[in-house]
Amino acid sequence: MQKIIVLTGPTAVGKSKLSIELAKRIGGEIISADSMQVYKYMNIGTDKISPEKMDGVPHHLIDFLEPDVDFNVFMFQKLVKDAILDIASRGKVPIIVGGTGFYIQAVLYDIDFTETDEDDSIRLELEKRAKTEGVHVLHEELKRVDPESALIIHENNSKRVIRALEYYRKTGRPISEHNKEQRVKKSPYDFRYFVLTDERKTLYSRIDKRVDMMIEEGLVDEVTRLNAMNIPRTATSMQGLGYREVLGFLDGEYDLERAVYLIKQNTRHFAKRQLTWFRRERDVIWIDKNDFDHDDELILKEMIRLYEQRDL
Repeated sequence: MQKIIVLTGPTAVGKSKLSIELAKRIGGEIISADSMQVYKYMNIGTDKISPEKMDGVPHHLIDFLEPDVDFNVFMFQKLVKDAILDIASRGKVPIIVGGTGFYIQAVLYDIDFTETDEDDSIRLELEKRAKTEGVHVLHEELKRVDPESALIIHENNSKRVIRALEYYRKTGRPISEHNKEQRVKKSPYDFRYFVLTDERKTLYSRIDKRVDMMIEEGLVDEVTRLNAMNIPRTATSMQGLGYREVLGFLDGEYDLERAVYLIKQNTRHFAKRQLTWFRRERDVIWIDKNDFDHDDELILKEMIRLYEQRDL
């Protein structure tokens, strides 16, 4: 059975730096599980790793898609399966790194998305309603039919709100129920699923500093350039954290100070939702940075020890 490592956790917890060192120690290559870092021209707002910081470690699924393409979990699952085979064929260890929990789950448990048929009339109707009535109305509807999904899907994530409602309308059952069933499937991989975490105060402070750094590095200019490319506002890329808030500023809805405040607030909420997701997952190994006095070397040794163990 193919061995893989997953290193995940909330945004700004410090996954990237740790993953590169881990890859160097065990002969690994990194597969990004970030639904926004796939897009070209979106470097600052996604905190995309630069070639220099990769330090010679190959990275997959980064910076390859045009921003007007709607990336989704189906595409991700297929691309990651291909990347795992490619990496393993060269005798390297696949290391999946990123914070998009649903994407990770889809790969680890080989979730089957084929239960709904090819009829897209419901989805098209919901997309139309999202434009005319607003996605908030659809999210309220989701709360009524599938409160569990509504809790973990942000109302701004129109694609996932629509997907959950479409699934309910087609099958008469909540997608959260389907996902639970899929989660109890046996994985085709021998994996170690690490969730890196930190105390909330430290995490929120890191988020605030990261957002300030993004503004300094030119996030507004980056979003201005994307805006000039006439990418539909409904595109998945334009729903990304940092991008939608700066677009609001560029549209004159509020000033830059308010935009920065909203990015920080929304990122903190996102981190909270990520942790909620990972707590619901089985087979995870929590790595609390406090337990290791924030010493990356100690964390790495523990992760390598657990990876090399045959029986957890």
